[in-house]
Order: sequence, then C-alpha cells, then structure tokens
Amino acid sequence: MTRTLPAAALLVTLAAVLASAQRFPPGYVDPAPILAAAAAEIGEAHFTCVTFSGTGYGAAVGQTYENAVNVDWPRIDQLANYTRTINWQAGTSVETFDRKPGLNPASWKYGLGWQGGTPTQTALRQTHIVNGRHAWHIDGDGPPVAVPPELAELYQLDLWLNPPGFLKAARLPGADPVALWRWEQIEKGRDGNVVAPERVHVVAITMLGKYRVDATVNSKNQITRIKATVNEPALGDFNIEHESTEQTTVGNVKWPIAWHSHHGWDDNWQFYRQSTGHNGYGGKFPDVKPNACGEPVPVPPAVADATAEPPAVTVERMAEGVYLMGGGPANSYMVEFADFVAVFEAPTSEERSLAVIDAIARLAPGKPIRWLISSHPHFDHIGGLRTYLHIGATIVTHMKNLAFLNRDVLSYEPRTVRPDIVAKWPPTEVSEGYNYEAVQENYVITDNSRILRVYYVQPLRHADGMLMAYLPAERIAFQADLFDTHEAPRPAQLPSMRTLATQVERMKLDVTTLAPVHGRPVPWRTFQAALTALAAGSR
Repeated sequence: MTRTLPAAALLVTLAAVLASAQRFPPGYVDPAPILAAAAAEIGEAHFTCVTFSGTGYGAAVGQTYENAVNVDWPRIDQLANYTRTINWQAGTSVETFDRKPGLNPASWKYGLGWQGGTPTQTALRQTHIVNGRHAWHIDGDGPPVAVPPELAELYQLDLWLNPPGFLKAARLPGADPVALWRWEQIEKGRDGNVVAPERVHVVAITMLGKYRVDATVNSKNQITRIKATVNEPALGDFNIEHESTEQTTVGNVKWPIAWHSHHGWDDNWQFYRQSTGHNGYGGKFPDVKPNACGEPVPVPPAVADATAEPPAVTVERMAEGVYLMGGGPANSYMVEFADFVAVFEAPTSEERSLAVIDAIARLAPGKPIRWLISSHPHFDHIGGLRTYLHIGATIVTHMKNLAFLNRDVLSYEPRTVRPDIVAKWPPTEVSEGYNYEAVQENYVITDNSRILRVYYVQPLRHADGMLMAYLPAERIAFQADLFDTHEAPRPAQLPSMRTLATQVERMKLDVTTLAPVHGRPVPWRTFQAALTALAAGSR
C-alpha cells in the first residue's frame, strides 16, 4: 500500500494535467499564466497612468513620393519636446509636441489620418487628446477641433497599444484572450529584438468589440510587440505594429523608452504588398514618470456636439455637362459625354464616393460612369477607387501606379474590419484584368464631340505618376495637390505650383479655369498671381 498510494496519486495528478491540457487545441495554451507573468515582469498592478517625454518622429502614412522597397513614409518634421500622458483608468491620452507649421494638416497627428483639403497647421505647438470615444486636436492656442469618429476610434485604440495598456485591456469584458506559441526567427538585423530563434507566446484579444490585437511575449515575459488590424479606406485591413525596446525600471515598474511603429505590412521585398510597412511613428522617450496622471481632460462641448454625418454632396455647374461635386475636403468633377460620363478623382472613402455617384446618376440618368481618372495614389485621394470599380468604371492611372493599385487596392482580397462593397460582392472584372487603363504620357477620352485630355505631370516632387486633365473647348484644367484653394497659398506648395505652370506651358494649354480637388475653382490668373507672389517671397 505504501508503494501504490504515491503511484495512484501520480496517476490522478497526471490525469488532471492531461484534462487541463486538453482544454486547448494543439498549438494553443492557457493565456492566464502568460498574462500574469508579463504583468509581474513590469509591475503592471502598480500602473494607473504614465507620463513620458523625449523626441519622436511622425510620418505621413499614404503620402509617399513613390511605392519603393524599404522606404519609410515621409517624415514631415520631428516631434520635438514630445510629452504624452496616458491614463488607462480614465481612458484618456494627451499628447503635446512642437512641429514646424505650414507643412501638414493640423488635424493630422502621425501615421494614419492625413487628409488634404483640411486646415493646415499654423502654430508650432500641437495638442492631440483622447477621452473615450471622443478625440480632438488643438493648433497652438486655437479652439478644440473634433477628430472624425472613425479616426477617433483608432486614437482610442492606440491608448492601449503598450505593455501595461494591453494587459489591462485583456481583462476588459469581451477581450476573450487566446494564446499560442511560435518560434520567433532572426529579422536580418533590423530591430535588435531577436538575435536567435526564440520560443515566444502570442496573446490575442478583441478590443472595442471589433479590433484584433495581439502581443508577443518573449522568454523573459516581456511584451516586445503589439499588433493591431484596423481599417484604412484605400487598402482595407491595415497593420499597425508597435515595437518596444529598452525596458527601463523606474521605481517599482518597467516601461519601454524606445519605440517604433510600422504602419502597413513590413514586406521588405514586396512579395505580398506593393505598399511596404514603412515606419509611421517612433522615437526615444527616456523621461518616464509612472503614475503622473496630469489634469483631467473633459470633452469640450464643441467636440461632444460635433456631428458624425458626412457633409452632403454639393453640385455646381461649371459649363454645359461639367459639374463640381463638392461638399467635403476633396472634390470630384463630372464631365458628361453623349453616352457616358467621366469623373476626375475618387477621394476620401466609399461612403463619399457612393454619395457622389448617386448625384451623378441624377444629373445624367441612364449614362454609365465609363471612366474614373485618378490623379495620384496618395491614400486620401483613392479611398473611393474601389467604389467606382464596382459600378463598372475603368480606372485611368499612370503606368507608375499600376502595380500598387492592381495589387493592393483594386483586388478582391477580403476586408475583415470594415468590408466594403467590393469585398462583399466582388465583380468579375476585378479578376479578369480589364478594369484599368495605364497612361504613360497622355490619354484622350472622347465621343467625337467633346474631348477630355489626360496628361502626365512631370517632374514632380509631391508624387510620382501624377495625372491632370484638360477640357480644351471649355478651357478647364483639373488637378490635385498642385494648387489648393481651400486656404491662402502656402510656400510649401511652391514647387508643385511651378511644376503645374511648366506643364501647362509645355503642352501649350489655353487654361481659363483651374479646378482643384482641394478648394474651389479659380481663374488661371489667380494661380499666376499666387505663383508670382510666392516665388518673389522665396528669393
């Protein structure tokens, strides 16, 4: 008996272990001990909030000059004197930094969210705040301006994309943690996080009811990477991946002081994506103050009362059969022919483009939108391309943009975060390959009565593969980002303005009206006067 009791006890213990292990399918493990060990490693229980400071950089996602291998998103300027306070208990985040004015939209923080046609940053000091589902920005000492709801949700999500935040989010209702293990392989020396293959755990949770977020936990129980899948109108499912290094002990907690964030997939050789995972945010933030929570940040009435409805499409006749489709930060232009319609530009989103398409159908009943001319592939200008593709339009783009648009945008790849009309009901044309026309120098759309000419604009520092369009009979030129009229001309636009003037002169175009995507149409002489004034000021 004395020899069989331990054996029996061992069998009972082994059965209990096996029963416990069988609760998880092969490859999956219990997330609870992994989360507990990670929490103990950084002292997460002692974290209510944190304030950290240093110098960072912010890059403009979707605004690259060209779709090249291993090229970061454009870093407009550094984020100097950067300070951020995150309060997980209150659900708030306050970021302040200095950035050179006149170069980017005041509403843009870093990474995703660049929207041309909105007011440009005018002050050095910038503030971006999140409180629950509300987010707003402040340009210098100006008034608080609400961030659009979809972007505000991403800012809210970002509040939790750090080690203590992830651990706290994993306990929230609906998080439903799932854990698995994998071997982390060597990364060609890019990050310094992995020097040899290492067995790590990945814990995945659901946040805000719809976002897939996972954290990589290394063999030291440290969270080294947090990845989220969000929606970007042009590309659909979009990867945001924060990588944190230099875990630093401050009192009884640990906080990473070095950050960099991929916005997009880090496809260095473009095997899967033409648009590779350029860095969207990062920096070194060595001044860490655990549990320095700052002042409460109530939601301003102007932000709380801001309407979420997109502005209605306004229609303005410019000439017989030529219409400005306005009402938002970016215009489209409709040109009617005898049996069809052509449209210049499909900006912002599917929702905006569907509204424009409905308005066009009322203006030209029974006529298909045969052509959609896309000026250039910056994300805020192509959010509606798939919408026009779905209704049967042929996308006219420059040859240099074809690989990116065909692989990353005009595809039938599923979209899981926010499925659009193409993802739900992909038309046959998407796979058959006759949904675009690639322009090299110029292209003509005509019904033998009206002529619409499309030109390649070169050379240009703003975006490679830029197109403009011109109606010779009406003497109207359509263009995007070469001269914006939604605000006073800025010195930063001078190079693009010079390029436009050179293009018009080279092609001997007799322009009377200049029709921009951002802002209202203006006489050509208004553009010439602005170009002369800015050029004189730059000397």
